[in-house]
Amino acid sequence: MTSRYREVYAGWQKNPEAFWAEAARDIDWTTPPDQIFDAKAGVYGRWFPDAQCNVCWNAVDRHVAEGRGAQDAIIYDSPLADAKARFTYAQLLDEVSTLAAVLQDMGVGKGDRVIVYMPMIPEALFAMLACARIGAVHSVVFGGFAAKELATRIDDATPKAVLTASCGIEPGRLVTYKPLLDEAISLASAKPESVLLLQRPQVVASMIEGRDHDWAQAMQSARDAGRRAYCVTLNATDPLYILYTSGTTGIPKGVVRDNGGHMVALKWTMENLYGIKPGEVFWAASDVGWVVGHSYIVYAPLLHGATTVVYEGKPVGTPDAGAFWRMIEEYKIAALFTAPTAFRAIKKEDPNAEHIKRYDLKSLRTLFLAGERADPDTVQWAERILGVPVIDHWWQTETGWCIVGNPVGLGMLPVKHGSPTVPMPGYDVQIVDEAAHPVPDGKMGSIVIKLPLPPGALPTLWRNDERMHESYLAEFPGFYKTADAGFRDEDGYLYIMGRTDDIINVAGHRLSTGGMEEVLASHPDVAECAVIGIKDALKGEQPCGFAVLKSGVMRDPAIIEKELVSLVRDKIGPVAAFKIAVTVARLPKTRSGKILRGTMKKIADGDEWTAPATIDDPAILDEIRDSLKAKGV
Repeated sequence: MTSRYREVYAGWQKNPEAFWAEAARDIDWTTPPDQIFDAKAGVYGRWFPDAQCNVCWNAVDRHVAEGRGAQDAIIYDSPLADAKARFTYAQLLDEVSTLAAVLQDMGVGKGDRVIVYMPMIPEALFAMLACARIGAVHSVVFGGFAAKELATRIDDATPKAVLTASCGIEPGRLVTYKPLLDEAISLASAKPESVLLLQRPQVVASMIEGRDHDWAQAMQSARDAGRRAYCVTLNATDPLYILYTSGTTGIPKGVVRDNGGHMVALKWTMENLYGIKPGEVFWAASDVGWVVGHSYIVYAPLLHGATTVVYEGKPVGTPDAGAFWRMIEEYKIAALFTAPTAFRAIKKEDPNAEHIKRYDLKSLRTLFLAGERADPDTVQWAERILGVPVIDHWWQTETGWCIVGNPVGLGMLPVKHGSPTVPMPGYDVQIVDEAAHPVPDGKMGSIVIKLPLPPGALPTLWRNDERMHESYLAEFPGFYKTADAGFRDEDGYLYIMGRTDDIINVAGHRLSTGGMEEVLASHPDVAECAVIGIKDALKGEQPCGFAVLKSGVMRDPAIIEKELVSLVRDKIGPVAAFKIAVTVARLPKTRSGKILRGTMKKIADGDEWTAPATIDDPAILDEIRDSLKAKGV
């Protein structure tokens, strides 16, 4: 299939408002937009400023109204809870409209904030959609997040209610949410009026009289009384949700998503970027606490009338490295979207992909990767074992959807390993120097996006236009600062080499740690790796590489470390001054799979550090410290 990308992108460039007006026709509006963009509104302009709509109607009700109520909307699969369930669109409508009535009975209305602090279960989706239905602004906080971090979000959002569950389940342990929530509320200055608690069978949590309500009882009472909430008409520019970025210091930034632009952009991506038809099964193996979960577990698949998958499990260990393959076969999944970390974990446990031989994966057409840089070695391994296109794409919590990708629905462009391909319509991506001047093709620079940002991207930060401008728009006037660094090649393909903080200065040479990681990952014994720059009195900084070896590798780690040093010096050259390679059992990561390079750097530099609230296992940081000490760093 010849790709239509160039003509579609050129059409957007020629007339952005006409492009988004056409995309907006796929949405059911209460009041359709007359004005597509108002450049004078908000921090940099607002999309569909005169339109009115309801996201829940578009994600749920309209599919039932169109006669597709019997189609599966949500598939729930939990190897951790040993539970499975399916919800049709008609059943989803019943759950959401009833829960929305419960929220109304608790005094929650249009504009009120509701914190959702829940594990990966269908009720988390019901909660988000119920808020959208009545115009409440939801703020999902990753289940099990530390009490102090949760308290800062409560204070910033000032929620009227919190929706939670008694526990989350991790391999080998239960995470009790209620004590964490109770502590967070005690720490917070803002006190939610109500807590709606879902008691899971694994843990029964204590209740505080007068404040806490039992989810199952409240739902049953609403049903007995015939209570169902109807969709509230909202402005397209009203906030749908707040999603806090996981800052480790200070007040986290509350990224705002609006109702109208968000719907238009996400609906457009499902067919044009992901190549998914209504009725097909789409699986984003993420968590609703992160932006991928918001956009591609909850909203985009349901807006499109697809079937979405809620998976409470891991890529390995639940029960083995064949977990994803079992899911694909069982639910006939057409496209899988996950983080490169997940595939590196599978590759580490099962480097020869023995588990895949037990499953029939003929339904799978495409694997999409995002969340952090997809190293070419992992992409090629996934291509080889799956036999389908593996599409890396790049976006951010702030944008809400893909900035740079390979539009499968418009016809795939040739894949270049190491590049997420080309900008999507809506994004004028440029590579600039410190003075905001464009740099030549092939030269590293800061990646910026010409304003205005497209529909679906953040219009501002929660109640903080000034911080929005200062954080994203002030450094490069007329542009949005992505804080990522990279370059463009002669074909217009973009290469995202890492955060601007990950560009290290070695004796005056600006070098990408991402480029070095590519080299380390190409070693046949390496499952995953990370490179950081550490302080050096002579050169300013010097690179230090960490490598996790594949399962079953029996060779002497010291020999492998020497090979890694030689490999970088051969591929990048002596300019890299690469002398330190350390083999480790595992790398510290957030629970969304991002490697905590910044914290690793503080440990290596001897600076003060604390375990970030988002970390998966704090003990790994001590392991990194001990490994560096053993190397004399």
